[in-house]
Amino acid sequence: MTFNEQLNAYITKLGCTAKDLTEASGLSASVLSRYRAGSRVPEINSEQFTQLVQGIVSVAAEKGYSDYTVDKVSETLKLCIVEQTFPYDKFQVNFDALLTTLSINVADLSHFLSFDSSYISRIRNGQRRPADPQAFSLGVSKFVVSHCSMADREIIAGLIGCDIAEIGDDSICMDKIVCWLANGQVVQKEVILPFLTKLDEFDLNEFIRSIRFDELKVPSVPFQVPASRNYYGIEEMCKGTLDFFKATVLSKSKEDLIANDDTPMADKASSTDFMKKYIFAVAMTLKKGLHIHFIHNINRPFEEMMMGLEGWIPMYMTGQISPYYLKGVHNKVFGHFLFSSGAAALSGECIMDYHQNGKMYLTNNRTEVSYYRQRALDILSKASPLMDIYRAESESAFSAFVKKDCMTSGKRRSILSALPIHTLSEELILQILGHNSVDEADKNRILAYAAEQRQLYKNVLEEDSITDEIPVISESEFKEHPMLLPLSEIFYEKDIVYTYAEYLMHMEQTLRYSHEHKNYIIKKNINYPFRNIQIRILEGKWVLISKNKAPAIHFVIYNPQLRSALENMTVSS
Repeated sequence: MTFNEQLNAYITKLGCTAKDLTEASGLSASVLSRYRAGSRVPEINSEQFTQLVQGIVSVAAEKGYSDYTVDKVSETLKLCIVEQTFPYDKFQVNFDALLTTLSINVADLSHFLSFDSSYISRIRNGQRRPADPQAFSLGVSKFVVSHCSMADREIIAGLIGCDIAEIGDDSICMDKIVCWLANGQVVQKEVILPFLTKLDEFDLNEFIRSIRFDELKVPSVPFQVPASRNYYGIEEMCKGTLDFFKATVLSKSKEDLIANDDTPMADKASSTDFMKKYIFAVAMTLKKGLHIHFIHNINRPFEEMMMGLEGWIPMYMTGQISPYYLKGVHNKVFGHFLFSSGAAALSGECIMDYHQNGKMYLTNNRTEVSYYRQRALDILSKASPLMDIYRAESESAFSAFVKKDCMTSGKRRSILSALPIHTLSEELILQILGHNSVDEADKNRILAYAAEQRQLYKNVLEEDSITDEIPVISESEFKEHPMLLPLSEIFYEKDIVYTYAEYLMHMEQTLRYSHEHKNYIIKKNINYPFRNIQIRILEGKWVLISKNKAPAIHFVIYNPQLRSALENMTVSS
């Protein structure tokens, strides 16, 4: 309840007039009028607040209400003021981002704050609100500062948007975290946008042509690897990584490859020559038909994690890679590397910040390969999916995900590169399909999909809200980049183009749909940031990134850190 609602409730319950309350409190009629209208709220513990409380208690006593004490009325009004003036929504988002980014253990934080773990979790998920958010924020900041390392401070600086030198002093660091929790923005847009832009612009067919993937021949001559070999230093470790792939690709084994690497990325990524050879080696592994289970290290600085994901985009598009991550806080002193295939194993180690002094060990000895294989399987059993990836061959599984999602309550938001098909009339669909020369079978398939989408949206909007950011395009922009009918969810691989007149008609139908459905909110986006991807968000649950340009592919992201960054990204004008 807002402050003015509670104040008016008191006046109604006590059966008094505004004049009675002004006389009892000593407040002016104009000030009380503003309080009642909600145009003004007194500061907690100010003179006006104290006068108002005493006035209410005085009137209550005259009316025979003995339970209206100063403490009780004061506490009730204070909670209303905090509720009305404190940005709980922003606080919840930032609190979740802080815990996720630093991999803070909720049980440890709960013990430090003397709260129940379930209470902290509900605050994190937005199901509860701390009664005294400032005191709660201060407690959280004390915990973070007392438990964070220098590496953590770098992450904190990036998250709250300041230089690490500014938070060297503990008290200053705490103050900045407290301030940021209530008022700050999650500073990740500059990192997220390049990732999404690369995904938007990426063309798998062009990539395949550029590396001549279709022309790659997997040699049949075995690669001779010694029974064992050690590699010391970064340069040799890069060579060891390539030797592992050679041994794997040139062997007869068809076993999946399992990879886990939490060693520093920057040293290896700085070598352009190595990265080209590495991408080629992975491409050869996929060409052979092997599936790769890659366990990503998300306990890196956010920028470094996104850099790694950007590099894997081409490989994800093949559908032959399953990405994972390990939950929780892990050792920040020792770095580990383990690649396992049916033919070879590569194990590495280093001390963090001293990567150049690390080593790798490559072996094709059967006993050792078997040992490292079991070790890799054990690590994989503890990993969680970073994202689910759906391609055309998994259309039925993706359809099941979409239908199940519609039964999940929550706040939904989308950033669209095309107008939504559920707002498109069947008549206009037939017109668009007609000049695209779509055959009868495909026409019926698309119409059935559009009808299904209308029903799904109708079901969701009965209980929950959906906000769609839609592209607003000039005729000249449209001629340069024509809009396509969004059919990636049924993995339709042909481009169905609009005319600009049809786009305007669809826009009109979309706005009309919004007016007819109070829970459907449209935000016009003249920035039009993406042309080939659609982003759908169910807050606190998942983010779906759909690639429209053939071959269609969908990434459903569950990892809290990446999901939170995408949820908090704003690209509209």
